[in-house]
Amino acid sequence: MGIEIESLFTSALGLSAPWRVEKVNLDTASRRIDFDLTCDAKRLACPACGFADQGIHDRQKRQWRHLDFFQYEAWLHAEVPRIACSGCGKTTQMPVPWAREGSGFTALFEALALSLCRELPVRQAAALLRCTDKQLWRRIEHYVQAARKLDDMSAVRVIGIDETSLRKGQNYITVVHDLEKKRLLFACEGKDHQTVVNFAKDLQAHGGKPEQIAHVCQDMSAAFAKGVSQALPNAQISYDRFHVVAMANEAMDEVRREETRTQPQSIKAALGDNDRKLLKSLAWGMRRNPDGWSVKQTNAMHWLQHSTLKSARAWRLKMALRTVYANAVKHNNESRAKSELKAWLSWATRCRLEPFKKLASTLKQRLDGVVRGMLDNRSNAYVEAMNGLLQQAKRAARGFRTATNFIAIAYLRMSKLKHLPSNPLEPALPKYSVLIHRCL
Repeated sequence: MGIEIESLFTSALGLSAPWRVEKVNLDTASRRIDFDLTCDAKRLACPACGFADQGIHDRQKRQWRHLDFFQYEAWLHAEVPRIACSGCGKTTQMPVPWAREGSGFTALFEALALSLCRELPVRQAAALLRCTDKQLWRRIEHYVQAARKLDDMSAVRVIGIDETSLRKGQNYITVVHDLEKKRLLFACEGKDHQTVVNFAKDLQAHGGKPEQIAHVCQDMSAAFAKGVSQALPNAQISYDRFHVVAMANEAMDEVRREETRTQPQSIKAALGDNDRKLLKSLAWGMRRNPDGWSVKQTNAMHWLQHSTLKSARAWRLKMALRTVYANAVKHNNESRAKSELKAWLSWATRCRLEPFKKLASTLKQRLDGVVRGMLDNRSNAYVEAMNGLLQQAKRAARGFRTATNFIAIAYLRMSKLKHLPSNPLEPALPKYSVLIHRCL
């Protein structure tokens, strides 16, 4: 190829002196294009100490995978100089401007890979880029760690804590989110009180102060409560209202399942001549809000309310708790909310339904935190949604191989890190937009 082609690709690759494209090899059969780069300098500054005008000791051959050119896989090849420094006495390889040290990919290729992994399962991104998922995991971990070192957590005041499963069995990671900025702050293996202590240490390492955390929204985990009391001394705990109602739903389902299993004759007697399919509509109707009932579920729930089954009492208790929460939001009065909750707890304690008696005992022990969760507009709904996205991504990727990978992809997708490389395929701004931006 002529000199004009080499100059064109030198500009296209963003190279400047002393680097330039010396040769371009196009192989249409293998759909590959190779660029041979050369360094024209005879003497260079020492990369280790900066001592100027040092001689080149030798040159080592290296190659890097680059962004595709047209439909061709692109590779860069160069003999990289090593500098023998008379100042520090070291022989150091010169860094290249298109790739970080030790990487077999160019910086632009890695930036594109990170952008794809934000949106796609890592294995699918690797297939699109024609590399292995292991290569992408290594780069995700590197860039996430580098970006998190520069992350600023000094303004964090309100957090949500939750756990999410890593795989089947007792394998969990704890996640901590900033509920004001809607971003993931911290994740680590386990779900004991030490995870909260570890978060406090990580918070300090990123410019935050544990004593400045004013509010923690969490589930009923005693381990998290212990960790908060140890590591976040000024934080008030509020128990997530959605989690409390979910516990009431579980208690109601437990009553219904137990009644169906242990008292089938009572169920049959109560059903009478009704269709046995009523039981199925009943199960779904008890879980749903009344405004979401189908016709069959409406009929089933009307029948239930006129029955003497334990399931009917369980459903009334669950709905009464939802009413307590609705009134707390409506009136925003702490004394009234506490009074109505205590009345519900008294009912649940005397209801002769063991699951609700256990729930009442649990809520009594955490009464102040439950009331705060009623009155506070904050909740762990965002945290639960993010956990759902993580689980969805995990299923799409057929499972993350290690906890380290799981946590790294969580940070990449949900931490809103500001110091990650930007997508090289983002469209360039029009010239007038650039001028307006400069004027502003």
